[in-house]
Amino acid sequence: MTNYTVQKGDTLYGISKQFGISVDAIKNANNLTSNSISVGQVLKIPTTQQTTTYTVKSGDSLYKIASLYNTTVDELMKLNNLTTTLLSIGQKLQVPTEGDSQTEESYITYMVKSKDSLYQIAKKYNVSVETIKQVNNLTSNLLSIGQILKIPTENIPTDYKEYEVKYGDSLYSISKLYNTTVDAIMNANNLQSTILSVGQILKIPIASEEEYPGTTKECYGEGYIEPQYETYTVKKGDNLYDIARRYNTTVINLMDLNNLTSTNLDIGQVLKVREI
Repeated sequence: MTNYTVQKGDTLYGISKQFGISVDAIKNANNLTSNSISVGQVLKIPTTQQTTTYTVKSGDSLYKIASLYNTTVDELMKLNNLTTTLLSIGQKLQVPTEGDSQTEESYITYMVKSKDSLYQIAKKYNVSVETIKQVNNLTSNLLSIGQILKIPTENIPTDYKEYEVKYGDSLYSISKLYNTTVDAIMNANNLQSTILSVGQILKIPIASEEEYPGTTKECYGEGYIEPQYETYTVKKGDNLYDIARRYNTTVINLMDLNNLTSTNLDIGQVLKVREI
């Protein structure tokens, strides 16, 4: 059951077509004795579709959530009576759970970035390439920038170390210290921003060193060697725009290459700038 607020020009017939049910089903659910409805009236819309509640997190979009739950942006907007695609952190959404759609608890989403490969993503999240392909109904190893992948969480490390934030620390420097990612630390601590406080205690996910034999050959071919990169150490006054110009590249390329989530830099931070 979902709620719908009657808009100007609505009729029971039009609403019934919008939700794919009969006029009588709406009338019965709302104890209506006629077809008359008024603007602002809240109607209960019966649905055979099972739903669960999803809480919007930082970085979420309707497209990303729709991909996670095997539905569409339009369906989510109808299900939640949304008039815009804009979301707010903490907002509660109804999402479908029927069929083989996945729950928020058992899957996370990952947006494919420049130069990503299935092997790299599988290694990062301690799953196999075949598992990612099966979960996302992929028939090849080809990926597209911006593509949303569902990643099973059952093998993602649940062990944590505690770290006390010190003066000068950043999520980036801490992630490099523990061989993890900024996103992993933010997810583990339910952080909504990258701002830290001295003395703050963070849970740091412990990355697994386990690899899956044979996946390198599958994705890259026999004899594949990881690329080597020229690096640049950030100095006082540096910014991504100036560094990008110096190496004839773009800010976006630098952010993708270094998995950066913001343009903020730390003095002494080592950046990959181009492949050797």
